[in-house]
Amino acid sequence: MSNTPFLWHNGQIKPWAEANVHVSAHALHYGSSVFEGERVYATPNGPAFFRLEDHTRRLFESASVYEIEVGYSEDEINAACVELIRANAMPSAYVRPIVFRGAGGLGVLAKPGAPVEVALIALNWGAYLGDAMEHGADVCVSSWNRPAANTIPSWAKAGGNYLNSQLVGLEARRNGYDEGIALGHNGLLSEGAGENIFVVKRGKLFTPPSSAGILAGITRDSVITLAADLGIAVEERDLPREALYSADEVFMTGTAAEITPVRSVDRKAIGKGAPGPITKALQQAFFGLFDGRTEDRWGWLEFVDAQTCHHASSNDDSRAHGPAQEAMRASA
Repeated sequence: MSNTPFLWHNGQIKPWAEANVHVSAHALHYGSSVFEGERVYATPNGPAFFRLEDHTRRLFESASVYEIEVGYSEDEINAACVELIRANAMPSAYVRPIVFRGAGGLGVLAKPGAPVEVALIALNWGAYLGDAMEHGADVCVSSWNRPAANTIPSWAKAGGNYLNSQLVGLEARRNGYDEGIALGHNGLLSEGAGENIFVVKRGKLFTPPSSAGILAGITRDSVITLAADLGIAVEERDLPREALYSADEVFMTGTAAEITPVRSVDRKAIGKGAPGPITKALQQAFFGLFDGRTEDRWGWLEFVDAQTCHHASSNDDSRAHGPAQEAMRASA
């Protein structure tokens, strides 16, 4: 991960070093920020955002939960995201929009009229968990639980929520794991520190429901859609911890994590201790969206180059789904 020349702050493209926030900013003291993580992929038709409009919509929904006035329209934020990638001439990127309460006095409740700041940064960021994308991650079930639904709203992607994620991740890494998985307040599976969880059992996908204290991830939703397209049944249901240990495959999803296989949980091997065929099939279908092997029939790609055909896709079905279907056949 490295800095880029420019960022976008309160309506302007600025040099990276010129975006400053006062130490009395409300968000710094009370966690009053909401944010998103978005991927820009290098495609044969140039750089393209993956589901940009969905991410921006969720940003505004998160802000609404905490009664934070963004001050810009969704279209303006989408345009700013594209403008930032152009300014930095980036073929691919991880983009972080953030909306936060600025300097306007202290107190748990921000004073009326206190400023709200909006910023976008774009970074060069590869695989979130390194080579786990290829070989599989070693994860643990954390001693830290996700908050109950009536404590902190998990559907809002708010900065303060991630203090819990930090505890989960710190515990995992301190004990030699790549990542941690949290249970919900009821002792059932919730999600990873920054990822949603999928379990494969006898050719079927299972994932905790949106009521399990999870952030209902956009990549999670994409995987459910891609699985249906490949003929893989998906069920959202409550899952006990032992569902991980008895699974044929486990994988995690997220904008940063993309689709990351899990090879062990609590040092117990999952399946053969390597990424399984269904995980591989979904990876191929997902990453195929960006190299042309998978047709973008859902309109998920937003191209940075305005001259590029919006939602460009391949019409060659054999090329679009061939590798994924071959992986599926291998699992039969």
